[in-house]
Amino acid sequence: MKNIVILFLFMAFSVVMSAQVKKISILGDSYSTYAGVNPEGYAPFYPNDKNDVKEVEQTWWSLYMKAMGYELDKNDSWGGTTICNTGYGRMDVTATSFNARADRLGNPDIIFLFGGTNDAWANSPIGEYQYSDWTTEDCKAFRPALACLLDKLQNLYPNAQLYAILNSELKEEINESTREICKYYKIQLIELVDIEKQNGHPSIKGMQAICDQLIEAIKK
Repeated sequence: MKNIVILFLFMAFSVVMSAQVKKISILGDSYSTYAGVNPEGYAPFYPNDKNDVKEVEQTWWSLYMKAMGYELDKNDSWGGTTICNTGYGRMDVTATSFNARADRLGNPDIIFLFGGTNDAWANSPIGEYQYSDWTTEDCKAFRPALACLLDKLQNLYPNAQLYAILNSELKEEINESTREICKYYKIQLIELVDIEKQNGHPSIKGMQAICDQLIEAIKK
């Protein structure tokens, strides 16, 4: 009888501890990819011959989860994708933009939105600040698309803590727009600095720096 009671208590303790483990989801671009982790058909950057990140454990999000004791729910990251519906060469990328994938994040406790890099590199239209009544056409520009995305994420995942991550070395138009829109939605923006990159993407050292900066920023 005593052994049964002990077993029951152990099982109950295990259930409670499991329930306390936070789950994170990521909506991102190539910086958050790794082959075999992202949905089938997505374009991963990592691993890559021109970058020293060769193991999934070396990615910023894997390092962060290990440091915090968290688990991955969904990693919906697609290389080359933009937040807005205008991609490289002014192509219409409505089907693959961040807004198109916002409802694929599962049931997370924490969401990391890590985008804007390709909007900057592709010279996507900036547009005007707009905080309601977005159309697909409106979202071909960065500012209305980001506002629409943040609004959508807050409504889709009301119980999740949302953080936005801003890459280093982007043009100021993207930086300032992201600051302004995150401020409007009261979302903490983590602006990365001094991220070492190889072939335009975080190296092992850069990935560790991202992890460290997230830990430091979220503590505050």
